[in-house]
Amino acid sequence: MKISIDARSINWAKGTGIGTYTYNIIQELGKINSANEYLLFWTQNDYNSISKEIFRTVMTSNKHSRFFDNIYIPKYIAKNNIDLYHIPQNGMGLNSQIQCKKIVTIHDLIPYVMPETVGSGYLKKFLESMPEIIGLCDGIITVSEYSKSDILKFFPSFDKDKIFVTPLATNENYHVLDRYKCKKYVQNKFDFSTDYILYIGGFSARKNVKHLIYSFKKSLSSLNKEIKLVLVGALRDEGEALKKYTSYLHLDDHVIFTGYVNDDMLPILYNGCDAFIYPSLYEGFGLPPLEAMSCGAPVITSNTTSIPEVISDCGMLINPHSRDSLAKAIVKLMNDPQLRLKLSILGLKHSESFSWSNTAMNTIKAYNAVLNEV
Repeated sequence: MKISIDARSINWAKGTGIGTYTYNIIQELGKINSANEYLLFWTQNDYNSISKEIFRTVMTSNKHSRFFDNIYIPKYIAKNNIDLYHIPQNGMGLNSQIQCKKIVTIHDLIPYVMPETVGSGYLKKFLESMPEIIGLCDGIITVSEYSKSDILKFFPSFDKDKIFVTPLATNENYHVLDRYKCKKYVQNKFDFSTDYILYIGGFSARKNVKHLIYSFKKSLSSLNKEIKLVLVGALRDEGEALKKYTSYLHLDDHVIFTGYVNDDMLPILYNGCDAFIYPSLYEGFGLPPLEAMSCGAPVITSNTTSIPEVISDCGMLINPHSRDSLAKAIVKLMNDPQLRLKLSILGLKHSESFSWSNTAMNTIKAYNAVLNEV
């Protein structure tokens, strides 16, 4: 079959979950021996990393996306007799001019569930576009059973058998490194000398970092050693507000804001920490806890939304709305080296069940199901 994929989000959303997802499924689809022909719509540079033997690449401009969505891409698909068109970025760009079978990846419905945590421009576009996208597509790929249930909650008329769950995975650079060397590197880079608890994942209110900071303060008097809380991410407005809150709680000497760090630094941070904490209120999948487990870090995270699907019983699951729950978990884990070792081993083993190869294989199954539908 002839499949076209909108690959523009690889560069448009580089460094985000959607960009990472799109890049990895395309790379893995290229490794799978199949009779499929693939046509990619691309923008900007970096297309040399894509196999020219497997994929035919059609360049589009970084500008005038509406023209490409509404005119150029539909005409190109029709001219080349494409059987199936896949839009990985929440279906954005799908329209009625595309006449072949259509499948979209909807990662989550956060704008519906927690609209207050989404920028006003994106919120408006998402809420206006999603009903049309759902109405036009022939199938939906999503990343967790929880996200599937959310889609059916807000769009109950959509056929549940046409929603295909393809869990995500971590990139290959997330693996176990020398813990001592990683810890020393982090200590030297950010100028401290103690062990540390780690958070990575952005500072949106949905991520619940203010709650983490308060719970960390509450745990300090019960910890049997001095420890820092390291918060990783570009500060911007939300991060700056959290820095002020940290000062308000007199925690400046205990909490480190690293600011933005490059992706190649993240495995070092995961490997050097005593524990990774992720008290998010809502996740369509939640990659950071899986990345942490892939690096051997014991994990404390939320018992809500999709997160238990990812973590299973290989981490400490807490009520993210309860400060007592998180503070007690921090004390329990940080004061018990054997528990940290146990969760490290369990999490590392569990993380091996997730792979981009499996994601790509499940994606092909979704393609086949949509194309073979009577």
